[in-house]
Amino acid sequence: MTEQVAIVGAGAAGAGAAYALRETETAVTVLEKSRGVGGRAATHRKNDCVYDHGANYTKPDDARVRTLIEELLDTEGLTDIDEAIWTFDQEGEISEGKNEDDHKWTYEEGLTQLAKRLFDRTDADLRTETRVEAIEREGEGKSWQPIDADGEALGSYDAVVLTPPAPQTAEIVDSSALDAEPREELVEEIGSVGYRTQITAVLHYPFAIDPPYYALVNTDHDHDIAWLSREECKAGHVPDGECLLIAQMAPDWSLERYEEPKGEITGGAADLVAELFDEERFADPDWTDVQHWRFALPEGEAEADVLAGAEDEDLFFAGDWVVGEGRVHEALGNGLEVGEKVAKRLD
Repeated sequence: MTEQVAIVGAGAAGAGAAYALRETETAVTVLEKSRGVGGRAATHRKNDCVYDHGANYTKPDDARVRTLIEELLDTEGLTDIDEAIWTFDQEGEISEGKNEDDHKWTYEEGLTQLAKRLFDRTDADLRTETRVEAIEREGEGKSWQPIDADGEALGSYDAVVLTPPAPQTAEIVDSSALDAEPREELVEEIGSVGYRTQITAVLHYPFAIDPPYYALVNTDHDHDIAWLSREECKAGHVPDGECLLIAQMAPDWSLERYEEPKGEITGGAADLVAELFDEERFADPDWTDVQHWRFALPEGEAEADVLAGAEDEDLFFAGDWVVGEGRVHEALGNGLEVGEKVAKRLD
């Protein structure tokens, strides 16, 4: 009988887990709450522009991720950002940085292509706009049943991989059919992982700029802008003669303005960009976009031994919060590892 596996979440970790299971005798179903894949490796399109408004690029620090991108995935449309990343401080003083990353990869069609191409190479049943609220046991058997917001079961599975951000995963586990003691320990451990909230303001200008850097990062964590990057440095993203800035705002600034109207958010962000550049024209973008990330980046990781204890119950966890590093390549690498664990468990 073919083993059935459910992966909750279609971000980088979920894509990695599905890919790792592609050549097994396992039937994989991916349950994703949003309309698309990629998680924070997300891409929008507007007015002939393509922009990565969550994670900006991926690095090849993980050897398997490098192999996937360079050898196994279709590299058509892969683009490397050549310009360096510089720094700035609380006072807005910009300083030359170091281009330490040997690659800063995205795609001409956007970073979400990474997850799309991984899923395209699997036979996984990808179900979008499907939110999992809980997981239950099927009767007295051992199969897991993910439960949606209407209380309906979404199938029966021999194993489940949970990849949502830690707070959402903790809620699912808390509603699970695990025995009280291991469930409480898991919920406490997973729930202890803190997250930074972040608003991304997308600011477009009908003119080109040519500084010697791709992005600026705030190194002392005391500025209201945490990161500012130029999408026109990515091939195929922005028409010639235009500038598209991705302003990822600092957590405190983001929390204070999280419920504000989008126009007020982008107006405030544009004013800060104008101040940082010391050029008033940046206070008046001709169009804007906003993305809210309630759980943007993990601030820590869950204890691996506690998470591993659930594997005897065929329950697995993957994601950047598992490794404690909010990076696409880390989440993807962890997803690959967990997918391999699931395959061994069910073999």
